[in-house]
Amino acid sequence: MDPLRNQLTDPSLEPLLEVINNLRQLDREMPAQVLATLFYVATHDDCHKQAMEEALEFTAASGSRNTDWLSDKHRLGKPGLGLIIKTVDPSNRRRQTLKLTTKGHQLMSQLRGILYGD
Repeated sequence: MDPLRNQLTDPSLEPLLEVINNLRQLDREMPAQVLATLFYVATHDDCHKQAMEEALEFTAASGSRNTDWLSDKHRLGKPGLGLIIKTVDPSNRRRQTLKLTTKGHQLMSQLRGILYGD
């Protein structure tokens, strides 16, 4: 009989797997671009959408699609994840600012706990 192999061989990577599995609970089909957007906003809270697009090498369309997914209104008529807020920058109305919501801050705190034991 061939037993199913499920032996942990690198425990240092196990917390990353746990983080990914926690994020998949929000949306099982979440693309890597959406995750990159979330982590960029979390590490640059209150940033401009354009700065995020430049840093991640996204087009404006990709930036909009990814931030919509993370905000309260996803495209395609689905609700968003409610992790970020997009607002118009009052100093330049052509720009949007991106901030984590309370739910977004709570998620990041949970993920830091998994990774760093905070």
